[in-house]
Amino acid sequence: MIESYWWTITGLWLILLTVFIQNFVAAAAHGKAKNAVPGKLDDSLGHESFIFRSHRTFHNSLENLSLFVLPALLSMFVGVDAALLGGLAWTYALARIIHMALYYAIATNKNPSPRSYFFLAGWLATAALYVILAMQLF
Repeated sequence: MIESYWWTITGLWLILLTVFIQNFVAAAAHGKAKNAVPGKLDDSLGHESFIFRSHRTFHNSLENLSLFVLPALLSMFVGVDAALLGGLAWTYALARIIHMALYYAIATNKNPSPRSYFFLAGWLATAALYVILAMQLF
């Protein structure tokens, strides 16, 4: 099973590593702030603040993590095509990395912002995963 799902497993590893790195970046940025209180973000911060953007990037990834990772694991257990599943995992992983990089780099309240397109790419990969998993199950 591990050999046939190598691309999926490495894609999932990259997704989890990305969230781990986001956690570190957000904690480091927050920790360097004057009068920083652990676990509390200053309510006056907005997109102009890297502290806000790194915090939101991390929390956005947390909010979406289980929505992709859990059905991907279930898909491996029920025998979804390994190449297709690997492609979805890597699409999601790369979309989330680009979303992160754009969120870190661009301070904007504009919607859609450039990061929105990569959020959408990750969302579409997740939606496709649910459809493919349902087709395998039913």
